[in-house]
Amino acid sequence: MGADWTIDEVGDLTGTVAVVTGANSGLGYETTKALRAKGALVVMACRNEAKALAARTALLAEGPGPEPEIELMDLEDLDSVRAAAAAITARHPSLTLLINNAGVMGLRGPDGSQRQMNANHLGHVALTAALLPALEAGGGRIVMVSSNLHRQGKLSVSSPLDVSTQSPSKAYGSTKLANLVFCFAADRRLRTSGSAVSIRAAHPGWARSGLSSGATQGRGALSQRLGTFAGAHLGQKTARGALPTLRAALDPSIPPGGYVGPDGFMEMWGDPVPVGCSTLASDPTLADAVFDASLEATGATWPS
Repeated sequence: MGADWTIDEVGDLTGTVAVVTGANSGLGYETTKALRAKGALVVMACRNEAKALAARTALLAEGPGPEPEIELMDLEDLDSVRAAAAAITARHPSLTLLINNAGVMGLRGPDGSQRQMNANHLGHVALTAALLPALEAGGGRIVMVSSNLHRQGKLSVSSPLDVSTQSPSKAYGSTKLANLVFCFAADRRLRTSGSAVSIRAAHPGWARSGLSSGATQGRGALSQRLGTFAGAHLGQKTARGALPTLRAALDPSIPPGGYVGPDGFMEMWGDPVPVGCSTLASDPTLADAVFDASLEATGATWPS
């Protein structure tokens, strides 16, 4: 599997239907842009209608390709997630791709850490489970967008989703750890059941996005200015940060359960390649605990 993979290696995606969460900005926008340029119809699952409409206008100005659909969805609201999934499957009973990309970082306040778990992980679990029948019909691929900050996360088998005592930054890493171990547990179940659906994970490294500035919300003015600057100017370009997600979604050489990230220093930038994960993320007992607790917390079901 070459380290120099690019989107140019991907053939025509006409007929492909992809759902991308958080598609109106950052990595989600670049992922949507690349898929659309190859002919895929993208359903932009977004929380903010005005931002989604502006993003769609910008995408249409980029060049030819199917006009993206917009589906409003708030990942913190499970009723909103279920309603969005029902609307998507009513229009598209067969889906090819689900990119669980959206995320929030550094939310402060008494419930900020748990809100991150809800938005970054549990909302995506509910969406994935609800879209599984359509993905099964399309032999679809799921990509969970994690982060190398999963290495700083901490979850336990006894309380697999509890981040209530963690700092906002620590909790973010824990939500990304939850994404990753859920992917690994889901992969085992999908393969065991002989499902036509497969799942992989990816992380962008350090890419320019709004998350760096979001991590400083509630802090002093200087911290917020520095965070905004870092988010806009440091790290690799956002389009390059989207390549691990795109490779996990589109490269047939990446096996089910694979994890893709940059090959550069500390996986902060570089070409998209298969990468490793933390010892905790490799623990199948923790993965099973997170998987089961996630389904219970969302009221979702998973086919046996």
